[in-house]
Amino acid sequence: MLPRLLLGPHRLLLGGPLAATASAAPLPRRRAVAGRRVMSASAAPAPGPRRRPLRGVVFDMDGTLTVPVIDFQAMYREVLGGDAAYAAARAAGGGAVDILHCIEDWAPDKQRHAYEVIARFEQEGLDRLQIMPGASELCGFLDAKQIRRGLITRNVKDAVDLFHQRFGMMFTPALSREFRPYKPDPAPLLHICSTWNIPPHEVIMVGDSLKDDVVCGKRAGAFTCLLDETGRYGPHDSLPEEVKPDFKVASLTEVFTVLEEYFDLAPVPAESRI
Repeated sequence: MLPRLLLGPHRLLLGGPLAATASAAPLPRRRAVAGRRVMSASAAPAPGPRRRPLRGVVFDMDGTLTVPVIDFQAMYREVLGGDAAYAAARAAGGGAVDILHCIEDWAPDKQRHAYEVIARFEQEGLDRLQIMPGASELCGFLDAKQIRRGLITRNVKDAVDLFHQRFGMMFTPALSREFRPYKPDPAPLLHICSTWNIPPHEVIMVGDSLKDDVVCGKRAGAFTCLLDETGRYGPHDSLPEEVKPDFKVASLTEVFTVLEEYFDLAPVPAESRI
């Protein structure tokens, strides 16, 4: 698979539309190619992008730091009551289902059963929990650069605790769905930024979901990086503007390139923060 790195517009910092697409032959682990804009063959090379300060990285957990193992479609069908109800929920959500929001207004008994189903699927996922390739190396890199790392998941706190224990990586703060409101609301990301005393525009949100992770990051005013291992979201330019991430990568390994090529990771004086 060819390394891919795509830089899209960032509404707070980049001062106008900025788009980049690139494809390149396989390169060493932490290198990739990205241009500032699409150029014709005769155009002069564009200058490199100005580096932006970055002080923190916030990760999604399921499907980002861990290999996706939960059969969400099967879970949604069981919670909602079959194929017809699942199809209706997808249609109402524009092709996506936010199961936690779907059940928020249900009667207590029905809601309790729904959470039991969700908990069973999540427990089965915990039994098969695997670390995502590149996650340990990326965390080591962030630690070496003294870049803070946090976590936001719609999974439960027990899953986060098991993740920390099993893989020996700690994320602080690590917010589970017990923190309300949860993604895509920007509240959890803003809470982390406030805890760190770092402005959102010096933080990047990394996750595998457009509707949850990218929207959460954009609403908070942070940079956003979509992990799309299989290319299920299609070309970067085809994504609607409201969910278009600043970066799109095919693996956590490519996040190294995003951080090194586009951001200033050196410490800044405390007075330049919030």
